[in-house]
Amino acid sequence: MKNRDKRFKQYIGMKGEEAAAGLLKDKGYNILRRNYAVHNVGELDIIAEKDSDIHIFEVRTRRNIGTYPDSAESVVSKKRSRVMRTAERFVNENGLFDRNIVFEVIKVTHDAQGNILKIDFVPF
Repeated sequence: MKNRDKRFKQYIGMKGEEAAAGLLKDKGYNILRRNYAVHNVGELDIIAEKDSDIHIFEVRTRRNIGTYPDSAESVVSKKRSRVMRTAERFVNENGLFDRNIVFEVIKVTHDAQGNILKIDFVPF
């Protein structure tokens, strides 16, 4: 049963990231990278560009229950630090020193069956 639950969570997470990326494209963002990872540092879910700003998105997909009822609250200081260090690496690798970097959380809320109910943007 645990493997099934884990696979369902992974499926829901991927589905949430896909929905978030689709919404960003609809809103005029240019997706630069997805799942950018730096070994022993961290991962960035979505890196996008709009109006010459670089946006770093942490996507959180979940039902509105559990230890962190608001999925944005699950981005604790340790996670924020890892995201910022990883973003710094991305900026350095791509020479984006002159760009404004915006950090946001995309909250994807779903029901028990995995149907997406709502997508919100929250400042990091």
